[in-house]
Amino acid sequence: MQRFQEWLERRDWDEGATLMVFGAIIGFASGLSVVGFYGLIDLAHLTFIQFPQSRLPRVGQAFYLPLLTAFGLWAAWFVVFRTRTPEGQNVPDVQLAIAKRDGVIRSRPVVLRTIASALTLGSGGSAGSEGPVAVLGAGLGSSIARRLHFQPRHTKILVGCGAAAGIAAAFNAPFAGAFFALEEVLGSFSVGAFSPVVIASVVGALTVRPFFGGHPIFASDVPASTRPVEILMYPLLGIACGFVSALYSRWYLKAIEIGKRMPGPRWLAPVIGGIAVGAIVLMSRGLLAGNGHLAIPAPIFGGMAWYALLAITLGKIVATVVTLGFGGSGGVFTPTLFIGAALGGGLGVLGHELVPSLVRAHAWAFVGMGGMVAGATRAPLTAIFIGFEMTDDYTYVVPLMIVGVIAYVTSRWFAPHGLYDGWLAARGEHLAHGVDQSIMDHTHVGDAIDRDVQPVPANASIDDLIAAAATTSHDVLPVTDDDGILVGLVNHHALRDAIIVRDELGTVVLAADLAEPIEAVSPRDSLRRALTVMNARGVDALPIVESDDSRGPRFVGLLSRRDVFLVYEKSLATAV
Repeated sequence: MQRFQEWLERRDWDEGATLMVFGAIIGFASGLSVVGFYGLIDLAHLTFIQFPQSRLPRVGQAFYLPLLTAFGLWAAWFVVFRTRTPEGQNVPDVQLAIAKRDGVIRSRPVVLRTIASALTLGSGGSAGSEGPVAVLGAGLGSSIARRLHFQPRHTKILVGCGAAAGIAAAFNAPFAGAFFALEEVLGSFSVGAFSPVVIASVVGALTVRPFFGGHPIFASDVPASTRPVEILMYPLLGIACGFVSALYSRWYLKAIEIGKRMPGPRWLAPVIGGIAVGAIVLMSRGLLAGNGHLAIPAPIFGGMAWYALLAITLGKIVATVVTLGFGGSGGVFTPTLFIGAALGGGLGVLGHELVPSLVRAHAWAFVGMGGMVAGATRAPLTAIFIGFEMTDDYTYVVPLMIVGVIAYVTSRWFAPHGLYDGWLAARGEHLAHGVDQSIMDHTHVGDAIDRDVQPVPANASIDDLIAAAATTSHDVLPVTDDDGILVGLVNHHALRDAIIVRDELGTVVLAADLAEPIEAVSPRDSLRRALTVMNARGVDALPIVESDDSRGPRFVGLLSRRDVFLVYEKSLATAV
């Protein structure tokens, strides 16, 4: 590593070229790690499911299959518990690492959690394999960046490169992988991050094609209609996806709480959860569990009765939240796609029965996958791109856009948090937009205010106000009393009206008469709170005050919307 670093320094490449080269390297390594992880899942599936099924009588499957799933979940829990692996190593934890830990992701916990995920998936647990590969790729990016002593902001970009490559390799979807990393992991579309993330995503997808093929995951033979009358039906699907994704998010977070509070020894939760999940899978006649990979059976895409598909939707939600809440490991992305396909397929079949000329069940199932992703992960751009790339059919773009946006808005209406930000919020972290919101939350007003603003005395005349307005770059004039206590702000509308009546009332109207009281903020408040107050009051500047118990709020400066964004962009440039 040291020799390689020395060689790299002698190349004297610019920053962008270096990041793109390492983005490609990380993309290739992440693609190979996806192949290796899927091999682990196959080995676990052979051990827990295929081999016992070949040795045990079929008549007893109703008894021993749930037990095998329970044993797999217990084994996954045991790996995590025995090695004292901390909770996390999921997509929200990667977001947290970027926002607060300079992109540092420890390799050992990621590897152990990857093994636990393979055991969960291979034994029939209802979880996703794509979340773990995104984290595995992010861990590779962090490890390489730290070994080569990259700056923190470059380390974060390479973490995003790894996550993008993992998703792109798993879904054969380079667009979706890139936008997932930018929208959900990095929380930023900055120019410095865009190029290396895209390069890594493309290389990751190309790396796995010799192993998995280059065809779309779900080849659709039924295009989505472009008739306006049919497209106008899709908002109904968007509302349904938003409501169900909100329900899914709430149940997921609740299941984690229940699993932690369950009485008895700690190993009991994964055993009970595994038996419950195994029983649900058995009742679905195997539709809810495949071989551990992204497997959605053909009947889910509108090939069953509508009520059966809606029952499968509910069963998949319960199986997933129990698996992950009671000790299993894995992601939530793939189950979200399954739930969306079943929900869209069920509603599509029902709609086709009611209005055959306006609803295509098969198309609604595909679009439902994107709607659920948008609502549950709060990542509508990723949902649109992944829906398009999984079908490789451009006719689905417009329905995906409609359903994705409506599902996203509806989900936010019914649930304050999605799957990722909800996991963080339960731990006291609020990174709903990745590093962007973290910057706004952790940058103080005191870092952005203009302290050189000269306040106008309360007894100033209109002529004094006009003179003060000519010397300031702000649209308002702060007014204070003799002790420096804030009276209010004079905006340009009030000043204009005063100028009109200056000849008649110039000696009567004072600055205190024109000043409007307004909510002030403290230098210790966050930029997010200041911006929230600005938006709520419809103003572009706020007075900043220091509390003084003996006299009152003493004026110390002004904070403009322009100052907020200047500091924000400067902080973002050093963060990503």
